[in-house]
Amino acid sequence: MIILKPLLEDNINPFFNWLKDEEVIKYSLTSFQEFNSENDIRLWYSNLLSNHRDYTTGIFLSSNDVLVGYAGICNISNFNRSGEYFVFIGDKTQWGNGIGTITTKKVIEYGFEKLNLNRIMLTVSEPNIGGIRAYEKAGFKFEGRLRQACFREGKYHDKIMMSLLRDEWEIQV
Repeated sequence: MIILKPLLEDNINPFFNWLKDEEVIKYSLTSFQEFNSENDIRLWYSNLLSNHRDYTTGIFLSSNDVLVGYAGICNISNFNRSGEYFVFIGDKTQWGNGIGTITTKKVIEYGFEKLNLNRIMLTVSEPNIGGIRAYEKAGFKFEGRLRQACFREGKYHDKIMMSLLRDEWEIQV
């Protein structure tokens, strides 16, 4: 259904539409809310591609090699053997198809097996019920709450902290 592979400069075009769609970016990076032009998107994308400390991968449909989003692990600490998971499904036609859950499981496997991490954490906006369900399916556990940490649509909401430890993941596989 999906394959994960590196993003290339040529893969930027879908991001122009995705990052202008308020529904798509609603629970995503705060910086996405602040983009005012295609140049802002180009600069962000260029920085994304040039950051070799994080693990970032494109999410492609295996049937037609179409990019539907990106995911990875950022803020990697080799000393603490930890990192922060992220996923962004920009193609709304693919929402609800299980791509988030599949992608999460694949990136987590990469994090534990290839990056030798012991802990992978994430934050998710409390109203993002689909995201929370996908993370729970992948084995993430509730860890805490960042109260009123996000401002969207004229109001504050909490961010939920979740994590998965290597030994918990090994039990699942």
